[in-house]
Amino acid sequence: MLQAGAFATIINDLGEVLLCHRRDVDLWNPPGGRVEAGESPWEAVVREIREECGVEAEVVRLASVSWKPGKHELLLQFACRIVAGEPVTTDESDRFDYFALDALPRRLSPAVRRRLLEWSEHPDETLLLTEAGPSTRAQLERGELPF
Repeated sequence: MLQAGAFATIINDLGEVLLCHRRDVDLWNPPGGRVEAGESPWEAVVREIREECGVEAEVVRLASVSWKPGKHELLLQFACRIVAGEPVTTDESDRFDYFALDALPRRLSPAVRRRLLEWSEHPDETLLLTEAGPSTRAQLERGELPF
């Protein structure tokens, strides 16, 4: 069965991207997660932003579609903007910050880093990407990541 994930790219006035530090694993990530049954991907990303950052947001456009053939998973990355509130810590995120795209945190999944950097080179396009290889969690568990 195909699984879908929806993630947000939220850029502030300085051109920095909002990332959340996860409570369940020592990684930074853009707000996002699994699309639930009966939910559209654009509804999912708005819900995930609320759950992880405590703000209301809206989708501006689709930024990229990433296919993970080994996991039969589709990840949708949406350019979003905050429409109400300021980011706060939540049950899912213990920290948040805005990062310059040329100064992303070290503890960021290589796949997420690649998606953000590729998007930053083509911010007005919708990118179609294929991601091969093991998940970030599997790489962490096997000690394969450079951090």
